[in-house]
Amino acid sequence: MIETLKKLTLTKGVSGDEDYIRKLITYEIKDHVDAIYTDNIGNLIAFKKGIYPQNKKLMLAAHMDEVGLIIKKINDDGYLSFAAMGGIDKRVLLGRRVLIGDSGIVGVIGTKAVHQQSEDERKKAPDIKKLYIDIGAKNKEEAEKVVSPADTAVFDSDFIEFGDGLIKAKALDNRAGCLALIEAAKGSVLYDTYFVFTVLEETGTKGAYTAAFSINPDLAVVVDTTTAADFEGVKEHERSTKLGEGTVIFLIEGTAVYKRTSVEKIKNIADKAGVKWQHKNVAAGGLDSGAIQRTKGGIETVAIATPCRYLHSPSCVISKDDLNATVSLVKAIVTSPELLN
Repeated sequence: MIETLKKLTLTKGVSGDEDYIRKLITYEIKDHVDAIYTDNIGNLIAFKKGIYPQNKKLMLAAHMDEVGLIIKKINDDGYLSFAAMGGIDKRVLLGRRVLIGDSGIVGVIGTKAVHQQSEDERKKAPDIKKLYIDIGAKNKEEAEKVVSPADTAVFDSDFIEFGDGLIKAKALDNRAGCLALIEAAKGSVLYDTYFVFTVLEETGTKGAYTAAFSINPDLAVVVDTTTAADFEGVKEHERSTKLGEGTVIFLIEGTAVYKRTSVEKIKNIADKAGVKWQHKNVAAGGLDSGAIQRTKGGIETVAIATPCRYLHSPSCVISKDDLNATVSLVKAIVTSPELLN
């Protein structure tokens, strides 16, 4: 399972440019489902027939896109201007190595030298408009041979296991959720189940709208990662989630308020399966849930997530125990006779 996660995180898939990660997930899941297809917006949808003889549909959704960069312009000096795809803290960009385009051209994010900066500029992180990517090109013509405007770039970051059962990688948001769906699809399901790997979540949850509209499930379960703030300087009540305390079952977040009876049902399933879980203490952030919940006449939606430190950075960190808890809960959900009764 960890090897699969490693492959998922190392594969590129910036929001709007999900081809490579979609191909990998297709390979991992195709032999375990009854049908698999890509819809018009790019969502990967896998269907598995349930063993219950009733006409109810379950949708599991995990976004497969990651935050990254998009090349806007190749400047005369060969440096690349870029914009962020998704919510990236500009403080994590300076000096980072990135891989650009299909061929993975190496670039380094730079800015004006410190001795050329004003006293004011030195006190804050530079705006993205003042950053550039250096690919070692002498001029625009040389750069144009290997990169083009609209190419996307991902952080060049290794997958590392470290400490007491921790994992560091890029794109754990949300390849950890993708892994949970892949693992659940390998087993049996009670209900007709749609495993949906959505696109464009990091740039506005656009893929979730179309998938939910076409499937129109009786229940949707969103599987994602969410912020952990369990470190020095953060007050206890502001520590949204903690690594090692289990998977997260949401009550509320930035895009959705969840129906209490639905949340209780998921908690009961987790308890019966012996899955360790926690609630998120801070109502912030956003998932595909809001898009799904508001589709058509409204779709009953719940959400679970793996806690993650340093979200949307080159060095996301999760706990193997929490990941296992999320995977176990998703497996328990698709096999629970209580879920849609």
